[in-house]
Amino acid sequence: MKTVSIIIPCYNEEASLPHMQAAITTIINQHTQYQWQVLLINDGSKDNTLSVIKSIHSRDSRFGYVSLSRNFGKEAAMLAGFDYAQGDCVVIMDADLQHPPSVIPQMLEQWEAGFDDVYARRTDRGREPLLRRIFTLAYYRLLQLVSRIDVLQNVGDFRLLDHKCIEALRQLRESQRYTKGMYCWIGFKKKEILFEQGSRLEGHSSFNFWSLLRLSIEGVTSYTTLPLRISTVLGLLSSLCAFVYLIYILCCTLLYGDPVRGYPTIMVVMLFLGGAQLLSLGIIGEYLGRIFHESKQRPVYLVAEHEEPVNPEVAS
Repeated sequence: MKTVSIIIPCYNEEASLPHMQAAITTIINQHTQYQWQVLLINDGSKDNTLSVIKSIHSRDSRFGYVSLSRNFGKEAAMLAGFDYAQGDCVVIMDADLQHPPSVIPQMLEQWEAGFDDVYARRTDRGREPLLRRIFTLAYYRLLQLVSRIDVLQNVGDFRLLDHKCIEALRQLRESQRYTKGMYCWIGFKKKEILFEQGSRLEGHSSFNFWSLLRLSIEGVTSYTTLPLRISTVLGLLSSLCAFVYLIYILCCTLLYGDPVRGYPTIMVVMLFLGGAQLLSLGIIGEYLGRIFHESKQRPVYLVAEHEEPVNPEVAS
């Protein structure tokens, strides 16, 4: 009998977890041809999430948990799930039920058909703010343009991965992680299914504008050096424009005796070149920061405590 593991990162999700448990338990009980293991990854929650998780585990041993020593971020929490998952395939989903468990049987059908990575593409983004939706779609288009890897639009972390994909992801231990790009980087046989994203039932998202902006910068700097090349091209164009303008001023002065007016021209040139230099330094700084963090070779996460999920049939 094949084993299906479900990884659910949790951060301040005490209100959503009972609803999530009920929805997943329904799916588990309807598909007894598999053994099920659910791993709840407590990512340093500040509310009673860990207590709720322990309560769920005490009532249903199929729900295990891994509690990190602090908040390391969703990317690190997912890696912890990859490391502790023992199933023949792994389903990754959110705890807020925006990823409906009812889609999991469709994923399993495609996995049984021979696909290694069954990813769910959103046809509707639920009650998401319009501005956030615009920025998200624009970001995916930008990432697709600048990256050599085919980054999928409207596709998040909701997917099923075969064990061979999990083994590949376990080998990618960088601390500055962008897992959505890693899914594409590792390759393997992929299959798309469509789903309608639900709206959050309880609580609120821990991702605000700045955290999403930080994540987008991680995505761009993780998979392309194009920003560095843009800064190089910008420097070359600035130098070329400055040289052409110098020749123009020199010719006007020699041929027409046109006096050099000075102040406005100097200010415009200085501001333009200064802005270009600061932009280039900022881009270089982003890449240097990544090198700095990776050079420390610290573990991506630390575990405070964990309990393995146990299938009652196996336990007996």
